[in-house]
Amino acid sequence: MRYGRTINVTMDKNQSCIRVLADEVQIQQCKENLEENKESFGKLSSILNLAGNEVRLKILYLLEQEGQLCPCDLSDILGMSIPAISQHIRKMKDRNIITGKRSGQTIFYAINEEHLELLKPLFQEITVGDKKEMI
Repeated sequence: MRYGRTINVTMDKNQSCIRVLADEVQIQQCKENLEENKESFGKLSSILNLAGNEVRLKILYLLEQEGQLCPCDLSDILGMSIPAISQHIRKMKDRNIITGKRSGQTIFYAINEEHLELLKPLFQEITVGDKKEMI
């Protein structure tokens, strides 16, 4: 591990961070890593902002599990009115998190492929967590 200069950072009134040696290589690598992944952080932040609502999180979870569902399916599953479901769908569709595909008079919604890979690990943890609790 390579160390550089001594750093004394004052945080809040009675808090400070004093380290004898800072690993400047590590700090630079972390900064570069954040910069390289800037776009992914933006996408995930946008998704999590919308998914912060429990209903929308459940809708995303169901879409990830089932592949695609229509508002009527979501309404029946979640025990909510179709207009209420539609409002949540619209917010996610406006942010390009989900996409709709018409089949006759029905629109089936699915998670946008580019966001699916970001969400899968979160939903896997929900499923794994549920199974762990059952044991």
